[in-house]
Amino acid sequence: MKFRVERDRLADGVAWAARALPNRPSIPTLSGLLIASDGSDLTLSGFDMENAASVHVEASIDEPGKVLVSGRLLADIARSLPALPVVIATEGSRLEVQCGRSTFVLPTLPVDEYPPLPQMPDPVGTVAGADFAKAVSQVAIAAGKDDTLPMLLGIRVEINDSSVTLAATDRYRLAVREFQWTPTQPGFEGAALVPARVLAETAKVLANAKSVSVAYAPSSTSDGLMGFSGDGRNTTTRLIDGDFPKYRALLPDTHSSVATVEKASLVEAVKRVALVAERNTPVRLSFSGDEVALQAGSGDEAQATESVECNLEGDAIAIAFNPQYLLDGLAATETSEVKISFTAPNRPAVITEAGSGASSYQYLIMPVRLAS
Repeated sequence: MKFRVERDRLADGVAWAARALPNRPSIPTLSGLLIASDGSDLTLSGFDMENAASVHVEASIDEPGKVLVSGRLLADIARSLPALPVVIATEGSRLEVQCGRSTFVLPTLPVDEYPPLPQMPDPVGTVAGADFAKAVSQVAIAAGKDDTLPMLLGIRVEINDSSVTLAATDRYRLAVREFQWTPTQPGFEGAALVPARVLAETAKVLANAKSVSVAYAPSSTSDGLMGFSGDGRNTTTRLIDGDFPKYRALLPDTHSSVATVEKASLVEAVKRVALVAERNTPVRLSFSGDEVALQAGSGDEAQATESVECNLEGDAIAIAFNPQYLLDGLAATETSEVKISFTAPNRPAVITEAGSGASSYQYLIMPVRLAS
């Protein structure tokens, strides 16, 4: 194998494929990055038996072939090379990387022992990369991080023809976002639980893609995979096997009061007041009239208070939240104003966007019980 490639294209391609490399490979060859060419196309791939990532890289190919080399080492080398064309060639059981006056010689791994990469499922729809990235980022913040509850480590993806709904929860908050896309299989319906970390990283990298194609193979007909493609980059991930909570029942149908607040003012106030809140200590918000009063700390501890203007429709209410969870939900909205809807001080509140440009985003947050 021998090919010539621009440094930036190589570095970007290797970085994408290396995303799927395992930290502790179960077999030595999984630490390798697969470089393959059929003479007209160069592909870089990484695989950890659960997630696979591959990318097509534009290159001038002199000799086709296939080679497996340490992925993390190649990624480090590619990032450090000077901004010059790179020539990569195999010499027996070694791989030579030459760029300007820099030369690296790397040992190769047995390519015949590398496990077969999963096949991309059939596509079911496409969406603009920026829209996809935003929707995923809005719900990923609420995904769980407790490995003992694997069903909460994922984002539920519900597909209903031209509509897609994403949902994630860690039991203390719930984020839901619906968006429209172009179905490639009109009338298709399905639901999958996708690892939140993989989906969030993939969507972020594909944010600049003009179009992202989503592919899906349900567990009932195969191993259960979801794939994403855009800008020559592909990734597949094995679905999480488990029952996601029936989240729609958690979203209240009616509210006793709704407060509309300027987001930036509320965010800054929460950050300031929370400075005196010790670990796991809530921030209390009292909504009444045309303002919300924020308070943290009590007794002999440090204390802070601040008021922010708001428009309250309905009954006055005092409620307390984990400040970081509250800030996460506010930061995920895109409008200058937000609505916070309440039913009771001991019941979850729902944050939504307000004004022009508001999306369907809903962020449900559980209150913290205050000592009487």
